[in-house]
Amino acid sequence: MMGGMRWVTFDCFGTLVDWRHGISTSAELIAPGQGARLLEAYNRHEHAVEAESPGSRYRDVMAEALRRACAEEGVRLNPDDAGVLAATLPYWPVFAEVGGELSALREAGWRLALLTNCDRDLVAETRRRLPVPFDAVVTAEDAGAYKPAHDHFELFRNTYEPETWVHVAQSYFHDMEPAYRLGLARVWINRLGDLPSDRTVVPHIQSDLHNLLAAVETA
Repeated sequence: MMGGMRWVTFDCFGTLVDWRHGISTSAELIAPGQGARLLEAYNRHEHAVEAESPGSRYRDVMAEALRRACAEEGVRLNPDDAGVLAATLPYWPVFAEVGGELSALREAGWRLALLTNCDRDLVAETRRRLPVPFDAVVTAEDAGAYKPAHDHFELFRNTYEPETWVHVAQSYFHDMEPAYRLGLARVWINRLGDLPSDRTVVPHIQSDLHNLLAAVETA
């Protein structure tokens, strides 16, 4: 229990780790030349799989979303290749600015946590590549649900009782909208240059994590 402390929570994949690069390059291993197409198709299917089976392990969600993406794009997928995303996920690259920006937050007295749509074993492997330690992690396996459901946020709040809490994430749908509905301070890391459907949902927008300490303390 760390009640009364200042916390910054992060989504992991897309915010700290280059999720798009990881999926597209992994897809290239099983379907050379098709990585970009399969990435976009995968994005169209993952949330539906999570919504259909909120208690499923994330490695199974990824495998099923990849199967559907390949079927949609007419790409042959060998049955034993469906697990390629889970196999490569621990090696997906961390964005270059992560170490410096998270270090600045820690030095300023902020505690750091991950709220991730991932399994415990997979995020444990990813944490080995993150250049800064985290004080807490809430996974989909812990929450029994996938964001944008509120379970991650509620579990974190009930466990750590933050006095001050800012949520930082790349996904408008999975993170910014539920954080807005829960009344959390939030910073949108809009790496893709998307246009928000409602600007009030994302009052603080950055293209990456640079100068994040100032944004967090303003939020």
